Amino acid sequence: MRKVLSLVLVLVLVLAVFAGCQPKQEEPAEGGAKVGLIVSTLNNPFFVTLKDGAEAKAAELGLELTVLDSENDSAKELARMEDLITKGVDVILINPTDSDAVGNAIKAANDAGIPVITLDRGANAGEVVTHIASDNVSGGKMAGEFIVEQLGGKGKVVELEGIAGTSAARDRGQGFNAALEGTDVEVVAKQVADFDRTKGLSVMENILQAQPEIDAVFAHNDEMALGAQKAVEASGRDILIVGFDATDDAVKAVGEGKMAATVAQQPSMIGSLGVEAAQSVINGEALDEFVPVDLMLVK
Repeated sequence: MRKVLSLVLVLVLVLAVFAGCQPKQEEPAEGGAKVGLIVSTLNNPFFVTLKDGAEAKAAELGLELTVLDSENDSAKELARMEDLITKGVDVILINPTDSDAVGNAIKAANDAGIPVITLDRGANAGEVVTHIASDNVSGGKMAGEFIVEQLGGKGKVVELEGIAGTSAARDRGQGFNAALEGTDVEVVAKQVADFDRTKGLSVMENILQAQPEIDAVFAHNDEMALGAQKAVEASGRDILIVGFDATDDAVKAVGEGKMAATVAQQPSMIGSLGVEAAQSVINGEALDEFVPVDLMLVK
């Protein structure tokens, strides 16, 4: 009997040692590469969708993704970058609050030896591996050509600009104004509304009071376009409105005839491609300097 008990005890000990040598099932996930994503603001549906696309792709690839919100504040953006550097992430994706100011944050990552990828908005300083975004110049031109066509090549338009210093605002405005060249369509007012719906409303109210004749409005994003639409609706004037981003609210407004059109980006794809690019960097694969994401006009 004692021999049987001794054999059982030995067997239990052997099994225990063997089990202790086996890797835990959750370790591969915990040992996955770490990627950081800094978003300019999560108070905008476009960037929420971008974040969602990044999170879905990270889950698919088994990457650990940390998402931080800069709240449209360059100082907070730098602090978020420092947080990710401290966490020791392998790659950082960043959607800049300002293409100039973000340079300090990117340089901090450069100094720490962490590769950086920019999303939607580019950076004017610091070294980045690649930039993933829609062709904003092309999108602005698409909007301008649509307005010129709708107005028969003649009329007065308003341009609501995004946050000064962002590549998106600069490029969309560049493309839009290029489309008006050689036509009789005149920009009678151009004001910054910071990509914000409430500011779009207040800025447009002021422009409506100052400008007796307006045929169309081009807003650098849908949030400003939707704000402008409310101001125009309250004024009772008939003004064509074109936005940019094709957010759910804007597409609904186009369907209801409250907006004429919106340039459709694919924010979910921008986020997804960003994470794919991060995986490529981790794998040591080469990337193009710019990865364009297709656009289309929703009208």
